[in-house]
Amino acid sequence: MAVLALLVPSLMLGVILMLGRYEDHVLPPREAEPEPGHRSVEGLRG
Repeated sequence: MAVLALLVPSLMLGVILMLGRYEDHVLPPREAEPEPGHRSVEGLRG
């Protein structure tokens, strides 16, 4: 039982870390976000 109590959290952490790496490969890269003071005016011009 003691081995199980030490093994389960380690396995859960490993799974979470592997899912994070998998997510990096599956999702498209994020576009660079503009600076906080920058406003987009594309929709304002008709």
